[in-house]
Amino acid sequence: QVQLAESGGGLVQAGGSLSVSCTASGIISIINTMGWYRQAPGKQRELVAVIASDTSRTNYADSVKGRFTIYRLGAKNTVYLQMNNLQPEDTAVYLCNAMGTVAGDTRGWWGQGTQVTVSS
Repeated sequence: QVQLAESGGGLVQAGGSLSVSCTASGIISIINTMGWYRQAPGKQRELVAVIASDTSRTNYADSVKGRFTIYRLGAKNTVYLQMNNLQPEDTAVYLCNAMGTVAGDTRGWWGQGTQVTVSS
């Protein structure tokens, strides 16, 4: 129903910036929110930032507030995550997520993930 394609990420030194993007395809009208999670080795997956499709309201993890920005430009099926002042603890696989409603039920979809590595 929904497919997610991520791009961006890479390697940066502490204090640097990176951006990642995620484009949804398929039945994008059913998507309610899009966002980013991350998972570091040996740690649980955690929410980084999310944006609502209708209101563009955003929500961030406390650890990234003031450093990361999630936004859309133009087409609502692409979201961007601008990451500034990156720190080694931000190193993780960043996964795009979309949540939507299918026949009254909430469904979620995931991208493949993209690696972000921050060196000290």
